[in-house]
Amino acid sequence: QVHLVESGGGLVQAGGSLRLSCAASGRTDSNYAMGWFRQAPGKEREFVLGISRSGRTTYYADSVKGRFTISRDNAKNTVYLQMNSLKPEDTAVYYCAASATMNQPSNAASYDYWGQGTQVTVSS
Repeated sequence: QVHLVESGGGLVQAGGSLRLSCAASGRTDSNYAMGWFRQAPGKEREFVLGISRSGRTTYYADSVKGRFTISRDNAKNTVYLQMNSLKPEDTAVYYCAASATMNQPSNAASYDYWGQGTQVTVSS
């Protein structure tokens, strides 16, 4: 079992920045590919970014390219989501997820473990 805890969410003005963290605990000896998803009220959960086990490969949704960056520190079992130039449409609950295989980085079904989510609200 892997336990994921997100942190760093909050309220920010449009154009601002936030950095989310996702700390993993439990069976982290088997390294996992990681992803970030988000879900806005009344909408389906959508893929935001993914990162391979090594951190050398990243995957981005078109809506966040050039604004969001994913990174990881395997020594700390932590994945980060740096969000810049935030827009009101980025408002959502953000979830991190761990995948043993990551066959399809943008497919939520590829992920085995999920965090509880952290709220990000961007005001206009």
